[in-house]
Amino acid sequence: MKRPSRITIALSAAMLAAAQFAWAGQAPGSQSDPDIPVSHHDRVYAAEQFSNTVSVIDPADNKLLGLIRLGDPSPGNFSPLYKGQLLVHGMGFSPDHHTIAVVSIGSNSVSFIDTQTNAVKHVTYVGRSPHEAFFTPDGKEVWVTVRGENYVAVLDGKTYEEKTRITVPAGPGMQIFSPDGKYGYICSSFNPEIEVVSVADHKIVGMVQQASPFCPDLAATPDGKQVWFTLKDTGKVQVFDARPPFALIRTLDTGPITNHVNIVHNDKGTFAYVSVGGLNVIKVFRTDNFSQVATIPVGNLPHGLWPSGDGSRIYVGLENADAMTAIDTRSNTVIATVPIGQAPQAVTYVPNAVSEGDATQNLQTLGLAGQSVHLALVPVGAGKTADAASAPTTVALFDQGLVQVLQAAVTGLQPKQPYVLGLADNPDGTGDLQVLANFMSNPAGSAIVNALGQIRQLITPGMGYAADKRRYLVVAPQGSGKPGAPVQVQSP
Repeated sequence: MKRPSRITIALSAAMLAAAQFAWAGQAPGSQSDPDIPVSHHDRVYAAEQFSNTVSVIDPADNKLLGLIRLGDPSPGNFSPLYKGQLLVHGMGFSPDHHTIAVVSIGSNSVSFIDTQTNAVKHVTYVGRSPHEAFFTPDGKEVWVTVRGENYVAVLDGKTYEEKTRITVPAGPGMQIFSPDGKYGYICSSFNPEIEVVSVADHKIVGMVQQASPFCPDLAATPDGKQVWFTLKDTGKVQVFDARPPFALIRTLDTGPITNHVNIVHNDKGTFAYVSVGGLNVIKVFRTDNFSQVATIPVGNLPHGLWPSGDGSRIYVGLENADAMTAIDTRSNTVIATVPIGQAPQAVTYVPNAVSEGDATQNLQTLGLAGQSVHLALVPVGAGKTADAASAPTTVALFDQGLVQVLQAAVTGLQPKQPYVLGLADNPDGTGDLQVLANFMSNPAGSAIVNALGQIRQLITPGMGYAADKRRYLVVAPQGSGKPGAPVQVQSP
């Protein structure tokens, strides 16, 4: 048998090394990179805020393989001796596709997880309330937006230790890089501006004005020409030129609770997919003429979304439905919905994440993380039941054992006005009103509202104790220090 030459071996090793640091031909990579077909080597991950878990899905058959548990549910995480991660939220992955970086807002951490073994190999603690983390295209650095402060923490891509900081306006929300690795784009959650930073020297080289302060997410097109970003407070998406002078190109009205955006490239063109929570749909826009080409109903409060390595699918986390939805991007139809953990936030699709075997080590079953109750609120006097497609407000009660975390995706309110979410004595909202949470609606007349307690036992028939009286969820305006007449009530 003929032995391979040294040159052949060297070339093979060089090709393998190059392949280990190559994105697919989809976001966040370059359009010139080859597409990677869907296979059992790929993984879809979701960062889940209230179960403090990461769900792991095999996209070849859209099967949940299990959960990586980073922390405990409430009230276990109230302990002063608690060591786990809290409010698992943001996520990125390395260019070699072998590491995911998972941000936990409540414990100020980034957990680095091996995609083959699902084991946490390092935890880095950063400043107050980090939001997202992503590797630079060359894999040398990990940038972490520290939203509770005024900087991006720059970590070494191998040791994961912080090596420097990039000072920006307070509240950096998300960063993504140009496919060629030249620029980092950093949007803000508290100030209406995006900073463009030179990756080589960490210097700010440009600024883009946001139409409003709250940007949670942005994405660069694989051709390196555009950056799309969402504005959750005003229900808009804006687009700017990814190259100097970084001029604003277009502003699109998308709807209340506009969450994330990502890019898909296929033989039909390049498209931006936008998750719109208040409408519970994905809106699809062409990037060449900005026309809307599809509206895809998906379920309660779509949040993070990410394309497959070949752009044939996009996966969407449903925050108030504890599910992952797969969309065929050629027909723009839902092809699968997979139960996952509680309140998925960021989603990533990692092609070739697994080299061999089924890679199910260190995974746990869904268990308590799969238990929740879903409700809807309708306008007073509507007199009918409602589902996620028609209700202005959807509510999820995420079971934590003794208590539940309540999350309401509220829309249909007056902009920038004070409201309360509360429990009323009667189905029509009359009677005594016990306030669960005070909140201010955003300029789009919407809000995400949270509360914690034994709420399910009070609002679900037959669940309460003998001494309890059933109550009903309502939304009411607040004036002169007390609630007014409810404007939304629990759907029958």
